[in-house]
Amino acid sequence: MAAEQVEDATARLYLAIGRLSRLLRRTGSPGLGPGAVSALATLARCGPMRLGDLAAKEGVAPPTLSRIVAALVEAGYVKRDPDPQDGRAWLATPTPEGVTMVSGVRSARVQELQRRIEELSPDHQTALLNALPALEELVGEAG
Repeated sequence: MAAEQVEDATARLYLAIGRLSRLLRRTGSPGLGPGAVSALATLARCGPMRLGDLAAKEGVAPPTLSRIVAALVEAGYVKRDPDPQDGRAWLATPTPEGVTMVSGVRSARVQELQRRIEELSPDHQTALLNALPALEELVGEAG
């Protein structure tokens, strides 16, 4: 592929992913912003975590994540537990309500994405399926 084609494809992919991401974020997240849903999903998937570790995993500054976790605690989706390794630190732990919330959000978003994929032509559905390994590698999730 020529450099000009790669540049054009890169810009188109960036815009399409951004638009799809915004569209899906508006689906199934009552009252929670995208940062809160993402942090809660990470905790539900990975288990209890120190704030600094969660901030690193989410790619946000610790003060930002501190505000997000405080809101999740206030909403009852996360609880603070003492870190057994360090009595001065604490772990953010998803509550059962938090796990239920994030699975519902994930389910609603996955269902919306599936609905949109099913509206595509069979050729475009196949193209998306074939692109998955490359997209997963881009985000470091290659299996």
